[in-house]
Amino acid sequence: MTDTPQRTRPLRVLAAMSGGVDSAVAAARAAEAGHDVTGVHLALSANPQSFRTGARGCCTIEDSRDARRAADVIGIPFYVWDLADRFREDVVEDFVAEYEAGRTPNPCLRCNEKIKFAALLDKALALGFDAVCTGHYAKVVTLADGTRELHRASDMAKDQSYVLGVLDDRQLAHALFPLGDTVTTKEEIRAEAERRGLAVAKKPDSHDICFIADGDTQGFLASRLGKAEGDIVDESGAKVGSHEGAYGFTIGQRKGLRIGTPAADGKPRYVLDISPVTNTVTVGPAAALDVTGLTAIRPRWCGTAPAGPGRYTAQLRAHGGETEVTAELVDGTLEVTFTEPVRGVAPGQAVVLYDGTRVVGSATIATTARATTAHA
Repeated sequence: MTDTPQRTRPLRVLAAMSGGVDSAVAAARAAEAGHDVTGVHLALSANPQSFRTGARGCCTIEDSRDARRAADVIGIPFYVWDLADRFREDVVEDFVAEYEAGRTPNPCLRCNEKIKFAALLDKALALGFDAVCTGHYAKVVTLADGTRELHRASDMAKDQSYVLGVLDDRQLAHALFPLGDTVTTKEEIRAEAERRGLAVAKKPDSHDICFIADGDTQGFLASRLGKAEGDIVDESGAKVGSHEGAYGFTIGQRKGLRIGTPAADGKPRYVLDISPVTNTVTVGPAAALDVTGLTAIRPRWCGTAPAGPGRYTAQLRAHGGETEVTAELVDGTLEVTFTEPVRGVAPGQAVVLYDGTRVVGSATIATTARATTAHA
């Protein structure tokens, strides 16, 4: 097993540069390795703000300027590509539609699938590039037969393989992640950027959802979907509160419920179910969040699809831990059973399967099986 082929011959590499420190260092490392690197910043907002709001977002005019300055220091050509329309259709509109349907999407996965490793990669290949380089912390490993596998980063604390679990064989064959082997703290990455003369060395990391600059997801959804008053009910169906839009809730949510009627046991209640059809939100005790299994749709495999049932570990959210599961693909649907109950699994999220550090693939959670008789 060896690293990706960037070490055997120089490649024409298109480096996606967000304007942040990770992508800048990744581009610098690719150039230092002898590749013919061109930097590109993706303009994903039709009306970009002039400046970032705190540490959120990666699509402002300031970010594109930061990326350009980094490319100048590295000594590589630089361009800005306008993918705002594609981003709006494939990521933003999908995000809104998923919440409207009572699901909890992960826009980072959708962006990696549809934008960075679909729209961007397709354009790069058409222009004669060999690979797309990003600042993700993950590894592509090439086997003796030339096939490729996606693996967790060497440093588990920074691993981002979960949001890359949507990449298929073809995309992995043209993906470079120069930071994947890095076993250092983020401060050491920043120190490397400073040594290289990159002004983004001290720039705050982007986080949360890049297209919601102020971090107010509920306000963002309300501006697009409008207010839709409905009931908050308990497991028996009794009304215990009201809301202004079921889309503003996620499975497992505790804060912001504004329930006027206390629970009989005096303990906190959590969102158990979201029904867009009846516009109701069901709440109940924490124990009712326990899930024993799930079904997931639209599977994408980082290699050959597994045959028959198998034992894996699964990750259910970007910053979550692993849990042991058995999984099997049945008529195009992934059926997953947990060895131990897992709490707060929401339809719309991605389940990513691992075999050791290898990413087997991912799928979108459609339904869950509860350990109790609470609404599912």
